[in-house]
Amino acid sequence: MMIRQTVAAASLLGVLALAPAAHAEGLGAELNYGRADGHWGTEIGAGYALDVAGFSLTPGAGIYLHDGDAELYGRVEATYSLPAFATIGAGVRFSGDNTRPYATIAMPIIPKLRVKGNVGPKYYAMGLTLGY
Repeated sequence: MMIRQTVAAASLLGVLALAPAAHAEGLGAELNYGRADGHWGTEIGAGYALDVAGFSLTPGAGIYLHDGDAELYGRVEATYSLPAFATIGAGVRFSGDNTRPYATIAMPIIPKLRVKGNVGPKYYAMGLTLGY
């Protein structure tokens, strides 16, 4: 558990250190509301997408705010983009002692802003993604 929290914290600090260069290709931020770890709450996270020919691997981390508490989480997503239509894929979310696989879909609203949904066993969220 401690190793996962340390990895999530290091990932989050690394991504936040890159935040001033938000115009850089590959950086992104997410704001989601959903249910994880048995609680309803808000995820605030960031990541960096590594793109190759429509495929993307996106590690990221963030803070999950729920019931007056805050906990760190980490995630990794593998996706494929269908230009101007949707991005689909799968991910894994790490939080505390929980590891949750999930499916993900994101649809563009305007360039670089998408509505996104994640669905998996005991985890689901919906929100906005900016960047990537």
